[in-house]
Amino acid sequence: LSKISTMMKLAVLAALAGSAAAFAPSPVAQTSTTALNADFSKELGAQMPLGLWDPLGMVADADQDEFDRLRWVELKHGRVAMLAVTGYLVTYAGVRFPGAEDIPSGFAALDAIPGMVWAQMIATWTMMEAANQDQYAAPWGTNQNALGDSPAEFKGDFRNGFIDFGWDKFSDETKMRKRAIELNNGRAAQMGILGLMVHEKL
Repeated sequence: LSKISTMMKLAVLAALAGSAAAFAPSPVAQTSTTALNADFSKELGAQMPLGLWDPLGMVADADQDEFDRLRWVELKHGRVAMLAVTGYLVTYAGVRFPGAEDIPSGFAALDAIPGMVWAQMIATWTMMEAANQDQYAAPWGTNQNALGDSPAEFKGDFRNGFIDFGWDKFSDETKMRKRAIELNNGRAAQMGILGLMVHEKL
């Protein structure tokens, strides 16, 4: 039993170390294209009390393009984690789709979900992945279409000139504040879903 407990603790520590990159700052403006001149300490996400926190050195030699890519990866992981936390808590509270009342919550659901439901979920994930991207640079940033220049203001801006909800009316300061809120909520959700999974297994 102690051996299993030790292995679980090591797995948790490895997961926490791997998630450290989630706290690197997010890009705001293209201030430089060379790693030597790039100053990421003033980017969105580099905030008190840690400032630019990059313990794994992932942006030490990065140029602005690589930094933007890493920031988008963090943003995407945060969005998925926010959905995961919501889904975990909703199902743990007993909410189910009709016909799925007997499916347990948490990890136990993995073995109880029928194969056809897995197929439906994979199809849904595929459609979400295809839809939630910059359609002007689709598929997945390869820019193989003829829609023209993308109106996206930053990586992860998937309005595609269609949905706005008042974003274009915000001041630059308000936009930065809202982007920081999403980034921090995503960071918290990544830690939250990790904590929920570890709690269930311990």
